[in-house]
Amino acid sequence: MSRVYNFSAGPAVLPEPVLKEVADEMMDYQGTGMSVMEMSHRSPEFQKIIDDAEQDLRDLMKIPDNYKVLFLQGGASQQFAMIPMNLMKNRVADYIVTGQWAKKAYQEAQKYGKVNKIASSEDKTFSYIPDCSDLPISPDADYVYICENNTIYGTKFKTLPNTKGKTLVADVSSCFLSEPVDVSKYGIIYGGVQKNIGPAGMVIAIIREDLITEDVLPGTPTMLTYKTHADAGSLYNTPNAYCIYVCGKVFKWLKAMGGLEEMQKRNIEKAKILYDYLDQSKLFKGTVEPNSRSLMNVPFVTGDKDMDAKFVKEAKAAGFVNLKGHRTVGGMRASIYNAMPKEGVEALVAFMKKFEEENV
Repeated sequence: MSRVYNFSAGPAVLPEPVLKEVADEMMDYQGTGMSVMEMSHRSPEFQKIIDDAEQDLRDLMKIPDNYKVLFLQGGASQQFAMIPMNLMKNRVADYIVTGQWAKKAYQEAQKYGKVNKIASSEDKTFSYIPDCSDLPISPDADYVYICENNTIYGTKFKTLPNTKGKTLVADVSSCFLSEPVDVSKYGIIYGGVQKNIGPAGMVIAIIREDLITEDVLPGTPTMLTYKTHADAGSLYNTPNAYCIYVCGKVFKWLKAMGGLEEMQKRNIEKAKILYDYLDQSKLFKGTVEPNSRSLMNVPFVTGDKDMDAKFVKEAKAAGFVNLKGHRTVGGMRASIYNAMPKEGVEALVAFMKKFEEENV
């Protein structure tokens, strides 16, 4: 079986050089005589793995010294509770709801205080990013929350909201490391790694140090307190050691490719190939307003459920897998993360053109 073009939204495609390197080291990691899977997280060998991973991520994102990098379990969804537990001092937070995950985060936060939905794009099935230049920010809000790239709906904040001095918290799961970012604009920037960085099972949270305190909501579990993990260098308990190791390999791959500026250039080029075709196609059409389009997730439809199903089935047979759209949007979705080569997008468009000729 040869490799397919995997357009999954997550767990998603990983760079082939990384997979090969990991395979080569599976039985014996750099002369230790064991796999990283079998290695103690308290060993000097693993300490070097996690230290190198953190340093490479700091280099890639130019993370300021007053931010901690935490490798945590529980995925992005656990952060929906962890953020209010650690940050909601006034028991007030403002949320911008632009998709399923922002909505879930908004609902979870309501367990801990007063949560205001200050902007939303739910009126048009989350197909656009609302204007966030002058929002009704609550004077006593502890933070303003966004999901920066909406995996399901294929939208992306091109400009960060004007939070009027309030701390910005952003879930960047599906656009993590896809472009340069100014970390200093955020209080917390976090994401599950299974979309654009590594295997499933971990979230990376980058947190400004003044937000990491012992002053958390009463009853916050030890494991859900940021300070617990920050003080222990992400090694309070056994971390997702193998995931950290693979992510570290991906960080090195990104550096070798030319860093985030180069990835952004490549991602713009890849997305343009697909969007340009969708904009002129008589069969397929994109579902997102052009000025809100994501470079990572591209949803599209034919307008006919049977035709959509036929396309997904034939695409799979041709080696283009995981193109079925999320049930709330229907149709198709191509996730074209960092590790998806340009050839994969070109091959998909060629297949779509052929399908269109045969079915229009």
